[in-house]
Amino acid sequence: MSLSPTDYFDLTTLTRHRTLFEGLFYVWEVLERLADYLREHLQPLPPEVPLAEPLREGLVFWEGEFLPFSEVKIFRKGRGFRILRRGEELSEAALVFPGAVFMDREVGLSPGVVVEPGALLYGPTLLGPGTEVRQGAYVRGEVLTGEGCVIGHTTEVKRALFLDRAKAGHFAYVGDSLLGREVNLGAGTKLANLRLTRGTVRVRVGGQEVDTGLRKLGAVLGDGVQTGCNSVTNPGTFLGPGSLVLPNVTVGPGVFPARSVIKK
Repeated sequence: MSLSPTDYFDLTTLTRHRTLFEGLFYVWEVLERLADYLREHLQPLPPEVPLAEPLREGLVFWEGEFLPFSEVKIFRKGRGFRILRRGEELSEAALVFPGAVFMDREVGLSPGVVVEPGALLYGPTLLGPGTEVRQGAYVRGEVLTGEGCVIGHTTEVKRALFLDRAKAGHFAYVGDSLLGREVNLGAGTKLANLRLTRGTVRVRVGGQEVDTGLRKLGAVLGDGVQTGCNSVTNPGTFLGPGSLVLPNVTVGPGVFPARSVIKK
């Protein structure tokens, strides 16, 4: 197994952000592109959105407008929300609850995004359609999510890519890492990104050692990977598509082929 993006992600299924991977030899090179790519593609928050303090009133973002909660009516609809303004339904509006904190304006909100109370966000960050940022989440910047992703309760994320429907739902740490489509992290999963000893993260594959050149590199989880609760990946862990990590297991570092089952 090599270390190219196509070894971990089916790029033919991507409806957005495919250009992020163009011309890459190693999959982790995506991380070095994230900041510039995000700034090029996100729409910053407007000046009327307060920074570095909890929102006193919730906001609805719809078709380029930011509307305060006082101007709309919000109803639960299944697991989502229905939003009305003067009887008109604001379909695919993004919803930011009171108590959320934006630390800078480089945060892009796509249609259907929900940011819950207590979440704190730095940019550059671009949240894809239908992404949920749940209560107490800490988004530290250089974060890109696809459609239907979850950054869960008290989950910390920095310099990370979530492809469509990747979820880190509960108490997770995702640092300098890439999550493929339909990845699901069990509660308490930690993707460690910094070696205890000094130096860059190195990866051994095919009997050879490859220097990533990165002091911080977490995990690359291919499409459909699932981790059990309280599992940990060491810096420089690469899990092929469809792999499973059982609960309470510490994985890697190293390269694991597709459909691996890691028990200890």
